[in-house]
Amino acid sequence: MKVMESKLANVYHSLLRVGVVVVASLLLFDSGILFPVTEQLSQNAQYYVANVIGVGAAVEPTELNTLTAEISARQRDLDAREAALNEREINVDLNSLTDLESTSLSTYILSVLLFIILVLIVLNYALDSARERYVRQLERQINKEKATT
Repeated sequence: MKVMESKLANVYHSLLRVGVVVVASLLLFDSGILFPVTEQLSQNAQYYVANVIGVGAAVEPTELNTLTAEISARQRDLDAREAALNEREINVDLNSLTDLESTSLSTYILSVLLFIILVLIVLNYALDSARERYVRQLERQINKEKATT
């Protein structure tokens, strides 16, 4: 039974270590600390995934649907104007703060996840060592009782 628990604990510790390495690598990649190109690549991948995800459906045309379609067309026109305005702001470099915020948000989330994993690993090792000391103490007491009887 102890051998099985020991093997499971070893596998668990290995998975935790691999998780920390993966999250730390992802954090380095996303933050662009080692190579600034990786930060831009990560940001572009996030934008691409956000744009690709969508759902489509067909509905019979009614008066309400046509009004909704007109409103949607106007909204798309406004979005196109906003995109053009954002493009001009980027050219003037007024929008650099927004890019910094979105990049730092993903870096912040990954940093928090890495910190949580590290805290869990430290807590796991602390609880394992406390349990091991308790088991040794119980074994000593049992051995003393056997020796006295």
